Amino acid sequence: MPTVSSEELAAAAGVNSAKLRKDFSYLGSYGTRGVGYDVEYLVYQISRELGLTQDWPVVIVGIGNLGAALANYGGFASRGFRVAALIDADPAMAGKPVAGIPVQHTDELERIIDDNGVSIGVIATPAGAAQQVCDRLVAAGVTSILNFAPTVLSVPEGVDVRKVDLSIELQILAFHEQRKAGEEAAALADGAVPHAVARKQSADKGPDGDVPAVMPA
Repeated sequence: MPTVSSEELAAAAGVNSAKLRKDFSYLGSYGTRGVGYDVEYLVYQISRELGLTQDWPVVIVGIGNLGAALANYGGFASRGFRVAALIDADPAMAGKPVAGIPVQHTDELERIIDDNGVSIGVIATPAGAAQQVCDRLVAAGVTSILNFAPTVLSVPEGVDVRKVDLSIELQILAFHEQRKAGEEAAALADGAVPHAVARKQSADKGPDGDVPAVMPA
């Protein structure tokens, strides 16, 4: 059966192998000296601790472009999440299948949550509707919410909210791009060759490693 050593896992995770072995001991997982850890059993133990070994019914509220894309995402089932219902406020959407699931009207929200034992809700509505939808989800018994709406939700104690803001993620990437540009500008000022120029010079070299005397137009 496939095994993996603590040293291999530690190297992949960028941590100390002794610390990794100690952390795994809290899972009840003790590797065999000279052999390592049984990969299949280790994956099961980690999945169990993350709550991924049971079925988690999820409702998605707001079946616009984003909601439909989430409904069609194939990664939920492999992680133990089952899309129990798709809900939208537009009467024209009612009954229309998205990802093979018929959309239901928001009038049915409380019944749907109760019938399916839902504790996790996904909000993909416009910002103006998100808080009202959140309040109804919480009142119906949902205690965890994944929020894609571009607004901050107010929830009572005991309810967990994770906000996914794509614009913030892009801003983070823009920050890194700006920093890289600053580093290259500083390198130029110091007389060093920036990465982009070095890559081009490498690509321009001939088979013998020299830069051709005459560059093509």
